[in-house]
Amino acid sequence: MKLAAIDIGSNAVRLQITKVLEYEEQVTFKKLEYVRFPLRLGHDVFTTGRISEYNKERFYKLLTAFKNLIDLYEIDAFFGCATSAIRESENGQSLIEKVKDGLGLDIKVISGDEEAEMINKVIGLSLGKGNYLHVDVGGGSTELNIYEGKEKILSRSFKLGSVRRLEHTDEPEVWQEMQQWIALNVKKRYDDITAIGTGGNINKLFELSSDGKVKKMSLTTLIATQGQLLKLSESELLNKLQLNPDRADVIIPASEIYIEVMRSAGANVILVPDVGLKDGINFHMYENNYPTVNKVLVKN
Repeated sequence: MKLAAIDIGSNAVRLQITKVLEYEEQVTFKKLEYVRFPLRLGHDVFTTGRISEYNKERFYKLLTAFKNLIDLYEIDAFFGCATSAIRESENGQSLIEKVKDGLGLDIKVISGDEEAEMINKVIGLSLGKGNYLHVDVGGGSTELNIYEGKEKILSRSFKLGSVRRLEHTDEPEVWQEMQQWIALNVKKRYDDITAIGTGGNINKLFELSSDGKVKKMSLTTLIATQGQLLKLSESELLNKLQLNPDRADVIIPASEIYIEVMRSAGANVILVPDVGLKDGINFHMYENNYPTVNKVLVKN
């Protein structure tokens, strides 16, 4: 079985094509193709409220390329999601309809809660005993989810993301609202909690901070990594660290959100499992095709 997932975010648009391998009680999601294109729709939407004509044309060209890959791989199931940039834009829905009519790709515009729920499908599979605060920082929104063991207790989405932060369109009231939510629902209830971070920026921060053998880092290490990045010029970020331009300018704004959440929650460690919405979409499709299956998911 081959699956195709499209994730239309505020900072980039992603396509992942996955093959599902089933052997005895193990299910492996094997990545066949992954394309990430830095089409920053959030820049338009968070500053003007709509997607520019230039980026509308680029978006359609990109989805045409994705459609060609999907057809070439002869996939069995497809699901595409659009998040905060499309959701909040004045002309986002008309662009989604154009893609459906012209390319036959039916993209669903999902809420912050739906986005969190899809990611939680894969996050929950790897959790053990203990209390966890899952932090997913995107370009336009941040989703927080509280777990006790594998059971999700509470979740909340905030209009706070790396691209909003970069464009200075994040509102102080939203920061305060998030801090108050954490104080009431996390800090007050749990003496010991571990953070779980998802999103491209936390993956890159982890990569820059460690040897990659243990998928976690301390708040102290995260702050130190942020401090080292702050010392570098734009040219050094691009050339010395070889960051992509659309990663180099949002990685520090994103780190500010992760650090503030961890500080507010009293979380000293953050786990970095390297999964995201595209993985949640794949698992969502798999569940829909095999609704009664009880197997272990192994991501490859």
